[in-house]
Amino acid sequence: MIKKLLKLFIFGVLVSVALTGCGKKNNNAHVIRVGTMAGPDVEVMRVVKEVAKENYGLDVKIVAYTNYDQPNEALNNGQIDADVFQHMPFLKQSIKDHGYQLTAVAKTFIYPMGIYSKRYDDLGEVNDGETVALPNDPSNEARALLLMQQAGLITLKNGGTIYSTLSDVIDNPYDLQFKLMDAADLTAALPNVGLVVINANFTVPAGLYPNRDSLYMEDQDSPYANLVVVRTTDKNNANVQYLVDAIHSPEVESAAERIFHGQAIAAW
Repeated sequence: MIKKLLKLFIFGVLVSVALTGCGKKNNNAHVIRVGTMAGPDVEVMRVVKEVAKENYGLDVKIVAYTNYDQPNEALNNGQIDADVFQHMPFLKQSIKDHGYQLTAVAKTFIYPMGIYSKRYDDLGEVNDGETVALPNDPSNEARALLLMQQAGLITLKNGGTIYSTLSDVIDNPYDLQFKLMDAADLTAALPNVGLVVINANFTVPAGLYPNRDSLYMEDQDSPYANLVVVRTTDKNNANVQYLVDAIHSPEVESAAERIFHGQAIAAW
């Protein structure tokens, strides 16, 4: 009788474990360190953290950076396990410049770049010789130049590419003077220059929204969607997939919409 009861108890335990394993949650103590930019991106990642913990048992450790060059270096060196802050042109340039062994595994959101001004209400009012501040990292410099060309302010050699630089400006009818600056400093420069070209993850914290405050902005066809990036050796890691699934959840999409005041466009 005792042996029979013992067998029934063991069977019950095994069934319980099996059923638990079939659920959506993964209750093991998984941890992933994710780098992103300080500001509203961190707010979005906090929601990702909640979803990842609730649905997959994944503990997301958020690491905030203030400079675009920091996350990829930290990722490549093993200080973090993934980063969520950059678009494909930036990643390609970073790999080209530093030889990083990094791979994009998913898209997140498009944060539209816009042209802003405190001096003008319309691009048609821009004075000759006006100063324009642009991001100083190569990929966003090209992105800003392509947007300016689309707005009719300049013309780029061969129509421009994701690698265009100021040297590729072949027609500048307004004789614009260009000033390259760290992206984090561009919104603060608005009162001191005629135009600033910057993307939404920097303008939203300053209370500037592309569809309300910019004189011109990227549309939904922009190729500059942000990415989830990991070391190439980790691209098939289960924790990475849990992270992606959490980012692509309805909860995170809704949070990004709220945090970025309608300026975050889901790209998946």
